[in-house]
Amino acid sequence: MPRKSLATRLAATAALLLAAGTLSAPAASAQPAKPSDASRGDAYVLTVSTNPTSTSHESRYVDVSGTVTKADGTPAPNIPVTVRQVLRFTTWNPWGDPIDPNYYDTSDLGKPVTDATGTFTIPDVAINASGSSLLNVQREVQISASFDEDGDPNTPQDGYYADTSVATTARSSSVSYKVNKTKVKAGDILTVQGKVTLPKGVEPQGTEVFLQTYWETQYRVRVTAEEDGFFVMSVRVRDYDDTFALRTAPRDLYVTGAHQPLPITNTSLPRT
Repeated sequence: MPRKSLATRLAATAALLLAAGTLSAPAASAQPAKPSDASRGDAYVLTVSTNPTSTSHESRYVDVSGTVTKADGTPAPNIPVTVRQVLRFTTWNPWGDPIDPNYYDTSDLGKPVTDATGTFTIPDVAINASGSSLLNVQREVQISASFDEDGDPNTPQDGYYADTSVATTARSSSVSYKVNKTKVKAGDILTVQGKVTLPKGVEPQGTEVFLQTYWETQYRVRVTAEEDGFFVMSVRVRDYDDTFALRTAPRDLYVTGAHQPLPITNTSLPRT
């Protein structure tokens, strides 16, 4: 299989996502390579792994390490390796179009240099969010490693890439609500007020709350919860609004969001 540099993979995926109107930073999915996996003609083999391989709310740190060896298995010292953390998200796609099912948020972890044994290490890496919205975030975080022999991303034939995944165990959350009416028609103002409840020790302030009113659109209104977890939002009902639901996205990677359908009937919809 032809090898591609990380830069080439990122550029290709970014172009696809920008065309779809989604800003993201992409990653690739592959198991870490082993020396025996080297393709014919490869000058080097790159691996990456973490210890531990899973994290939780109480234990969010891992040590990232890896190796660079030459094709004959001997260590490759003094190789600068770029290491990144990649959050993956599920693309909102109710239409079933053949688009990338994921989008990505990438952050740099460092650029360690291999030692005399061909090993690189970054200790105490926090597996965490980078500040973006966590709506639709997936629970496996990628750690990617790459290097380019001549340092030129425009020559992908001499680039090397490997990645691994870190599992995250998240605690659950909930959302409660009140609505000003359960039967609406086009032109009515629907008001939803409620409260997000997160696990003990996690601040609810900043939790995003999304109101969906139509099946094709993931949300129509977005607000953030106050420091006590309360929120309020209003929307003018359209004659085709048919799917009313709340979704939440806590800012903590180790807390799952909540999904709550709303008992709203739009009387402006055609009778079936």
